[in-house]
Formats: sequence, structure tokens, C-alpha cells
Amino acid sequence: MSSGQPGYFAHETAVIDTPCSIGCGTKIWHFCHVCTGAKIGAGCSLGQNVFVGADVVIGNRVKIQNNVSVYTGVTIEDEVFLGPSCVLTNVTNPRSQVNRKGIYETTLIRRGATIGANATIVCGVTIGRYAFIAAGAVVSKDVPDYAMMVGVPARWKGWMSRHGIMLSGPDREGILHCAESGYRYREVSPGVIRCLDLDEEQPLPADKAVGTRAYDAFKQ
Repeated sequence: MSSGQPGYFAHETAVIDTPCSIGCGTKIWHFCHVCTGAKIGAGCSLGQNVFVGADVVIGNRVKIQNNVSVYTGVTIEDEVFLGPSCVLTNVTNPRSQVNRKGIYETTLIRRGATIGANATIVCGVTIGRYAFIAAGAVVSKDVPDYAMMVGVPARWKGWMSRHGIMLSGPDREGILHCAESGYRYREVSPGVIRCLDLDEEQPLPADKAVGTRAYDAFKQ
């Protein structure tokens, strides 16, 4: 165990370059590398073999699974989930012989989004709040809040709740429902979904942060 700053844990095999900022309660596991200037929030988890590039910004309570590289130019907001071996890029047209350092393209993954295992996010896009990118999908365009994206290239399949459950409906009043939490959603304008029971920037209440139904509800 090593801890270059009080309040966080880093496994002895992790490499933490300085200066960087790591929040209280964050855990950095085997063979990770955090580069100079990176900012990692509180309560995060970096699984085995995670790379965080120089000046990357990662919010609070972010979970990054094994074998993920977060390159310079990527910003990750609070409570994002990055699945195992998902891919983030920062240059659209890389060449070994052409030095494009310093002109990295930006990618923003907004609060609460999920990037599935082995999915690829082509740089220069924004992934909306609570969007859900399915395993193996390839995203090359902006993704709206709450969108479920599948396939290669990624295409819209439906709307997901904050709990990661496909929303059912709409009913006669235009309301979509989350089977797990009971929260209600509405399409307030074409392609724009909002939760009617909780603001998008508000953390889940403790009683709603624990699943209440089986994963089978998602697959229906």
C-alpha cells in the first residue's frame, strides 16, 4: 500500500506521478498509472491496469473497471461507470509519423453515464447524462441524456432510467416509467428526456440507490 496524499488508497504496484490531485476515499488498484496534472475526485475506484493521462479530469464516485485508458482530452463527470476494456480516444486521424500532441480532441462523459465493456467512444463527442452505451458499441456522434445506444455504429434503441432499466411507455399522459425505482420520465421535447421526480444533478436518495427488482426487468 502507498498513499502519496492522505485519504486515498493506492496499491503498491500503482504509479502516481506528481503533482496530481486524488480525492478522499478513492481506491487505485494493481498496475494503474496516474499521470501528472490528473484530477481524480472522491470515492472513485480504478480497477487493475487503468491509465489516467496528464490533465485528465475525473469527477466523484466514478467507477473505472480493469484495462481502461483515460487519455488527455477526456473529462468524466460524477458517478460515471466505465466497463472493462472500453476504449476512449483523443485523436481522430492518428499517424505514427505525425506528432499531434497538444491538439487532442475533447470528449465529455456526463454525469451518471455507463460505458459498457469493450465499447469504443470516438473522440470529440459528448455522452449525455445517464446514457447507456451497450457492450461492444462504437459511438462516433453525440449521445443524448438517458439514451440507450447499441451496435456498430451505435444506434438509439430506447431510453434508460437512472437505475439502468429500459423505460416503459409512454402511457396516456406521455409518462415513461422505471420498473425498478418507480421514477417517472417524460420526453419534454423531441429527443430530450427528463426525470419528473429527481433533478439530473441530484444524487439518488439512499433508499433508491439499492436495486429493488431483478436484472430481468432490464432485458424485457
